[in-house]
Amino acid sequence: MVESYVMSLRSRIGSACIFVPGVRAIILNQYGEVLLQRRSDNDFWGLPGGGVELHETALEALHREVHEETRIVVCSAEPMALYSGPGQRFCYPNGDEVQPFAIAFIVREWAGKPEADGIEGLELRFWSLDALPCDIVPIHARTLEDFRAYNGRFIVADIQKEGE
Repeated sequence: MVESYVMSLRSRIGSACIFVPGVRAIILNQYGEVLLQRRSDNDFWGLPGGGVELHETALEALHREVHEETRIVVCSAEPMALYSGPGQRFCYPNGDEVQPFAIAFIVREWAGKPEADGIEGLELRFWSLDALPCDIVPIHARTLEDFRAYNGRFIVADIQKEGE
């Protein structure tokens, strides 16, 4: 297995907060429902996605991450929003802190049968936007709120900390 960029950094700096370029996938089925995965690290529901590796484009990362986590193949994707700012910062259960700088993509065309990888995601399920679970990763909940209001114009979301 090739060591990831983040794993390489972690071996040098420990759990300190790092910027992580990433991607998020809003995967829709024919009914307009969104695919969420129950995450293994915190038992919350979240969007498939992850970090962009060195020597990889954001679109390549989207294709790779979605396939790794859901076993489906992205046929086309539309960039919807860029999320950055201290309000995106979070801590994994193992103590590693990150502040993502992520592009959210809408995926309407895909192939295959969704299947959880059993490593990062324990379960996959399509949800109506009107009946989403209450235990969603907070930064992904914001992405889904933006998707509901999306009018075709790219969103640049500068997320500040709560109260700022």
